[in-house]
Amino acid sequence: MKKSFGSRPLLVLAALVGLLVVIPPALLDANAKQRPSRPPKPQETAVAKPQETINAWTVGLAGGLLEGAPIRFAAEMARVVDDGDNLHVLPVVTRGPTENVNSLLYLRGIDAAIINSDSLDEYKNQVPDIQRKITYVLNLFPSELHIFVRPEIQSLADLAGKKVNFNTLGTAAAYSGPLIFSRLGLDVEKTFIPHQIALEQMRKGEGGMAAVVFITSKPVDAFVRGKFDPGFKFLPVPYSNNLEDYYLPSTLDASDYPNLIKQGEHVGTIAVSTALVAFNWPASSNRYERVARFVEHLFSRLDKLQGPGFDPKWKSINLAASVPGLTRFPAAQVWLDNHAHESQASQ
Repeated sequence: MKKSFGSRPLLVLAALVGLLVVIPPALLDANAKQRPSRPPKPQETAVAKPQETINAWTVGLAGGLLEGAPIRFAAEMARVVDDGDNLHVLPVVTRGPTENVNSLLYLRGIDAAIINSDSLDEYKNQVPDIQRKITYVLNLFPSELHIFVRPEIQSLADLAGKKVNFNTLGTAAAYSGPLIFSRLGLDVEKTFIPHQIALEQMRKGEGGMAAVVFITSKPVDAFVRGKFDPGFKFLPVPYSNNLEDYYLPSTLDASDYPNLIKQGEHVGTIAVSTALVAFNWPASSNRYERVARFVEHLFSRLDKLQGPGFDPKWKSINLAASVPGLTRFPAAQVWLDNHAHESQASQ
């Protein structure tokens, strides 16, 4: 015969609840002291800052594609000039140094950008006063032209009508490459696919790919680490009068590419300046003051960028170097005038 407990389960539950309720507070405190303290949640320690404080000294810096050198330089600058609420530089990933001119002219929140100087050529007709809207802060580094070809190609003339890859749209090669080829009088079949795909086609002799064009600071990892059959090479590019407005003469040699260039040999080429530029804000504006503070921090801390842990190209930067076609940001020129000795020492 089953026994009925009736309401006993409810009474037991009530008794247990009552026991928990009447535990002395002192005992609870003792137990709490024996447990490790819980680390505070982020929202419990973060201090909310007024919108004005966050934005007052923030500088938007258009860098470039994630895989490119410009965004790396932008990130390194941001790290060194950071000064809490007094200066905060935000590197922005963009479609590339050519598109950065658009970003600087039209994108909200962008005060400065890294561009290739020849990208201004495209804006001469669209923005006739482009030289008054954009000023340069610093000539960062040269981006060398690399024309890498298959063994059967012996000269630039041999590329006429052949398939040549200029990397994906938005890259420096995709803009500057066709522009340079036009100035050199070279009419080729242009393709814009990722370079790693084009290089593989070149290796295998597939798709009629005769050459790839890189425009970036040497040495290029694809050529340093890549394995190529004998005959693959860089073509020399002559420096002529119609290149003087944006380009400088340069060379590639065995120290850059020991597996492709013999010791003691040099391959002449050209380079385009990659520069840090700023919008030409009115001198009395807050945006001007932000960029001026950024310039002061950057120039005065250049020695940190030239130390360990940063791109080696910082060591070769000359603060006084100019950028063809542009005038210098006024605050940068003032800093150089006031620190003439330091700027001469960095040359």
